[in-house]
Amino acid sequence: MRKLTDEQLDQYETDGYVVVRDFLDLDADIQPLLDEYEEVLDALVRSLHARGRISDRFQDLPFAERLTKVYVESGEVHSQWFDFSLPQVDIREDTPFWFGPEVFRLLKNTDLLDAAEQIVGPEIYSTPVQHIRIKPPEKAIPNTKDNRVIETPWHQDNGVLLDSADKTNMLTIWLPLTPATREMGCLKVRPESYRSGLAHHCVRWNGLGIPEPHLPGEEEVALPMMPGDVLFMHRLTAHGSYANVSDQVRISYDLRYQPVGESTGREVFPGFVARSKANPESVLTDPDVWRESWEIARHKLATEGHGLFNRWSVDDPVCA
Repeated sequence: MRKLTDEQLDQYETDGYVVVRDFLDLDADIQPLLDEYEEVLDALVRSLHARGRISDRFQDLPFAERLTKVYVESGEVHSQWFDFSLPQVDIREDTPFWFGPEVFRLLKNTDLLDAAEQIVGPEIYSTPVQHIRIKPPEKAIPNTKDNRVIETPWHQDNGVLLDSADKTNMLTIWLPLTPATREMGCLKVRPESYRSGLAHHCVRWNGLGIPEPHLPGEEEVALPMMPGDVLFMHRLTAHGSYANVSDQVRISYDLRYQPVGESTGREVFPGFVARSKANPESVLTDPDVWRESWEIARHKLATEGHGLFNRWSVDDPVCA
């Protein structure tokens, strides 16, 4: 059983975040995920090759080199194939995603849930606003506007949701599956920024971001991390990422947990009960059911459309 120490909880309460080194086991927790994504990449490569989008399957290359080669030769970033969420635009019946059993197993990881329980309580809901970030070297994808793979602007996780979640005690858990050095585009945070409340966000070409004049908190702190390390972060902590200027691919997860019954701020996406002492029968244990819930959501959104995903306007005069 892994829990946050009193000192770590104190840092979380003071700064709005805490990094715990070697929290997860590389062999038991991280490697199975990387193995599963090898299968996803295989499926992507077969699809692109069959459609003549790439000239070769590049089967002899390791994952990172193969992924970058596929992105470059196809002229497109295919991050949606790996993500365990849906995009906010152009959702189709065949929009790809990946809700594999190893992803589900990590979301139900006992150590992560034990730590989350210390912050959000014993009734834990896995929030549907979470992603994998596979960031190839930015020089290999110079023209992409997919903010999942490039430098992430300053933002607060609460800021990318609807205001229905403003009172939700939502916890962000960020963890790398590969090294996340400064050169590879690690996270950066502004300590104590959560104390200032929700900052104004602007709709930009690379996603929602806080304009420089509105940035709260202390001076930025870079958070280089290694696989096994875990960042626990308050929903109002201002953070972003650096550009990946290395020759390597950076892979990370951002997960979110909250108390059962509170708004996720994105109700059109399905979450699930990850832990419950009051109603253990409500806990989801089958990854197939999890995947099916997203298939149902995809169908509904593709055929009926959707409303707003956040509160900010592209015409906001503050952002002009």
